[in-house]
Amino acid sequence: MNTDMTDFGKRLKTMLRVDARRMFTMPTVWIMLAVSLALPILILVMTSFVGGMSAVDPQTGVETTMETFTNVWQAIGSAGGNAMSMDLTSMCNINLLYFLVAIFVCLFVGEEFKSGYVKNLFTVRARKSDYVLSKTIVMFIASAGMFVLYFVGAMIGGGIAGLSFDLAEAGATAGSIILCMLSKIFLTLVFVSIALTLSAVGKQRLWLSILGSLAAGMLLFTMIPMMTPLSSGAFNVLLCAVGGPLFAAGLGAVSNIILNKTNLI
Repeated sequence: MNTDMTDFGKRLKTMLRVDARRMFTMPTVWIMLAVSLALPILILVMTSFVGGMSAVDPQTGVETTMETFTNVWQAIGSAGGNAMSMDLTSMCNINLLYFLVAIFVCLFVGEEFKSGYVKNLFTVRARKSDYVLSKTIVMFIASAGMFVLYFVGAMIGGGIAGLSFDLAEAGATAGSIILCMLSKIFLTLVFVSIALTLSAVGKQRLWLSILGSLAAGMLLFTMIPMMTPLSSGAFNVLLCAVGGPLFAAGLGAVSNIILNKTNLI
């Protein structure tokens, strides 16, 4: 038993080292990180320019006023976690990163199938279960980095746009903001595992894995505000910290079965 665990630990450590080196030498990861930082700056600054502008429909005479962000914390979420809200601040916030995470996973894994790296890897040394677990861990770390950079970008964008940083106005506290971010980061495991499973299904068909991942993300998108509101507490973190790994473990097993039962081309 101890020997098996030791062998597993050595294999996983080797696989993690290989995946980390491959990931951080690929331009894709740096592009995704840069986008994560720039996205909130662009959203907050651009909406501050057009916010408050009115347009009148010539046929109905109805006047429509462009929405805008009034508080920087709206770029992170809402205190109430209203899943049915469809306004600008609820649609164009940090939750958009979950789709970016899914695309990143599909691009990274799809490139390995396309290049033949995966087939060579399994032939030489790696087990498919080790591959799935390593990918999940490495993608989770990269996803966490994306969320941290988005937060930094939101602070920069809010400062440039002159938005309020008042926590009470947003219905949050410094502690709940930290717990909110932790909840969102742990929840990325759900989207990473979904994208990884669909990448195992699509293999070289990158379009299929991306479309499937985005479709699955759309189905889960309304649950994110409820699980990770700005007013998050310890329960929200616990829910995501336990549910995320359990979901990842279940889909990881499915990914392993798919890789074992299907051709790697």
